[in-house]
Amino acid sequence: MRRTLWITSFLLATQFSIAAETPRARDLGIPFDGTPGALNAITDVAGVTVGHVTVIEDFPDGRAARTGVTAVLPRGRGSLSEPVFGAWFALNGAGEMTGTTWIEESGLLDGPVMLTNTHSVGTVHEATIAWRIRHGGPDASDYYWSTPVVAETWDDPLNDINGFHIKAEHVDAALDGAAGGPVAEGNVGAGTGVMCFDFKCGIGTASRVVDALGETYSVGVLVQANYGYQARDLLRIAGVPVGRELRGEKSETETDPRLGENSSIIIVVATDAPLLPHQLKRVAKRAALGLARTGSVAHNGSGDIFVAFSTANVSLGKTDILLTHHSLPNDALDPLFGATVEATEEAIVNAMVAARDMTGNQGHYAKALPHDQLLEVMASRDQGP
Repeated sequence: MRRTLWITSFLLATQFSIAAETPRARDLGIPFDGTPGALNAITDVAGVTVGHVTVIEDFPDGRAARTGVTAVLPRGRGSLSEPVFGAWFALNGAGEMTGTTWIEESGLLDGPVMLTNTHSVGTVHEATIAWRIRHGGPDASDYYWSTPVVAETWDDPLNDINGFHIKAEHVDAALDGAAGGPVAEGNVGAGTGVMCFDFKCGIGTASRVVDALGETYSVGVLVQANYGYQARDLLRIAGVPVGRELRGEKSETETDPRLGENSSIIIVVATDAPLLPHQLKRVAKRAALGLARTGSVAHNGSGDIFVAFSTANVSLGKTDILLTHHSLPNDALDPLFGATVEATEEAIVNAMVAARDMTGNQGHYAKALPHDQLLEVMASRDQGP
C-alpha cells in the first residue's frame, strides 16, 4: 500500500514548537564568536519572515520524496509591494539562482527569496509569480511584472529528484505560512533531503548584533546547506577539524560514485543596517569566509551562491517622487562583515546539529552528526563544554 505523508499545514502550524524542540549548536556548548540576536535567527532582522513546507512521500517501487520549499520574505507581506536593496555573489556557479540579472542591474530584490531542489526551480518560479498576482495586485500602471529569486541545491539521492514532487500548493503554503519568530532547522523545507560532509544537513540560521557609528544593527543568515558530500575529513566546527575523528558509521552516500565532493549551498544574508547595493555585494562576498570556516573549498561541481539584502531604506518601489537613501560609510562596514562571517558559520553548524538520520529514495540513507562524539572531540581539543 502506498504510504504518503505530506507535512504541509501541520508543519507550518507547529513550526515554532519544532524550532523550540530542536537542539542547536550553542545548546551543545559549541563556542562561537560574536553576540547573537534574541532568536539567533534571520528573523532577528525586523520584518523578515520565513516559511517552510516539507514534502515526505513514499512509493511502492522504492522511490521517495524527501524535499520541500523554504520562503524568505524580506519585509514579510510588505514584500509584495516594497522591494529592498539587494546584491548577490557566486563563489562557485554550478547551481542556479534566478532573478539575479535584475538584482545586478537595479540593485533591488523584488519579492521573496525561494529555496527548493534543483529540478523544481521552474515550478517554484511559476507558482511564486502566480501567488504574487493573487495577493499583490498590479502596480500603478495596472501591470503585473515579477522576476522571482529562486535558488536550489541538489537533494538526490535521498530525494527522487526526477519525480517532480514539488507542486504549486507547496509554494503557496510556504509563502502563506511565513512568519517571524523562531525558525525551524534541519530536515525541513528546502533542507529536507540535503547533506554536508557525509552527514545529514538541512536548513540552518543564526544572527549577530553589532554596533556601527553608535547605532545597533542586526545581521541574520539562513542557509540551505548541501555541500562536501564525500569530504568528511574537511569538516571543521569552531576551528576544530572534527571530521577527521568522527569516523563512525558512514552514510550510504559516502561511496556513491555519482556524488564526489560536490553539491551546493545557498546563503541568504539579511540586515537592518542602511546599506546600498554595492555595499551589500561586499557583505554577500563575506559569507564565503563563514563557509570556509566549516571546511568548504567550493568544489568544482558546487553551487555556492549568496544573496544579501537590507530592510533599512523604504519607498524603493516609488516611481513618482525623488528618493533619498541612507547608508553607512564604507569605513563603518567591518562590524557587518564580521557578523556575516560569524553568523554564516554558526547557521551551517546549526543545520548539521538539528538534522536527523534519514532514509530516502531507493533506501539511500544519511546519518546525522553524532552529538556525543562531536562533544568528545571538541572537549579533547579544549573547545567544548
